[in-house]
Amino acid sequence: MESLDLLANNVANASTGGYKADREFYSLYADPEALDSGSASAMPLIERPWTDLSQGTLQTTGGPFDLALTGRGFFAVNGPSGPLYTRNGSFRLAADGTLVTTDGLPVRGSGGAPVSLDGSRPVDIAADGTIRQGGAVVGKLEVVDFTSPDGLAKQGANYFRASGPGARPIAPSGTSVEQGKLETSNTGSAESAVRLVSVMRQFEMLQKAVSIGAEMNQQAVQQVARVGS
Repeated sequence: MESLDLLANNVANASTGGYKADREFYSLYADPEALDSGSASAMPLIERPWTDLSQGTLQTTGGPFDLALTGRGFFAVNGPSGPLYTRNGSFRLAADGTLVTTDGLPVRGSGGAPVSLDGSRPVDIAADGTIRQGGAVVGKLEVVDFTSPDGLAKQGANYFRASGPGARPIAPSGTSVEQGKLETSNTGSAESAVRLVSVMRQFEMLQKAVSIGAEMNQQAVQQVARVGS
């Protein structure tokens, strides 16, 4: 059921820009009572889900505020209760000239201040995130990586938040900003659909096994009753 939930969510977000797929991390489980009796049998168990942060495909849009990252890292935005991070660079200009996400969250510049632009002038964004208008530098996007992805947690709406002490923002290495492009989901629709069918078949097999076990128990009770009579 946990695998099914993860896969269904991945399939639902196959067209969400910058979405990162959730995967299963398995371990083996053995019943403590079975271990004590010396007849332990292990079974697979989803210990925890993990997020696949691999690069998605870049699609050219030509939009001046459509941005994508090549390499590791995230765009930083100001959330309601602190910084949030996203790979979805589908930005727009608010009425006051602030660069915001599709949800209206301000995009952070260097130092954490929101990026403010003149909507009447062309915008050029360099690979290092430097923003120019009319040949003059007007700001720089805050693009960050993390010392450990284990401290990142999904916030919802395609955002991440730093939830652990190991998630310390650092400057990314070898990452470039691509203007006029958007990163697609790294889910892989075909792969997810195949795995979804596989999980459903496993589910059906387990259901049949439970039914057979219940039928065997019923037969055993009936046979004992006959011997007793």
